[in-house]
Amino acid sequence: MSDIRQEAERRADETGKDPSRIEAGMKAAQTRKEREGEDVFQRMGHEGGEARKEQLGHEGYVEMGQKGGEVRREQLGHEGYVEMGQKGGEVRKEQLGHEGYVEMGQKGGEARKEQLGHEGYVEMGKQGGEARRDRS
Repeated sequence: MSDIRQEAERRADETGKDPSRIEAGMKAAQTRKEREGEDVFQRMGHEGGEARKEQLGHEGYVEMGQKGGEVRREQLGHEGYVEMGQKGGEVRKEQLGHEGYVEMGQKGGEARKEQLGHEGYVEMGKQGGEARRDRS
């Protein structure tokens, strides 16, 4: 069985659509890509994505992302999702380095300080001190 046929059947299982129609669309896309070149194909995909973004708006794009995340979580299961998150965290750690994490923490602390206000920040500090004292 060809790779395209296998992928078409996988997509059909997920969507409930006819695998032969999916396969035909995939083959047509592959032919066009070969005929017009990778750059043209990538540009067309980018332009299509931009048009879709305008149609959906921010909220629609957020909803689409959440649905995609839910499907992916179901596909991977809990362990697979945890592993994916750990790998992503490792990549991000390499990208940012120690200094990047320090800066990110400082920005997060400033944002939280603005959310809580002076009194809320003082209260949070007291609670942290009490928790630390109770552990000792």
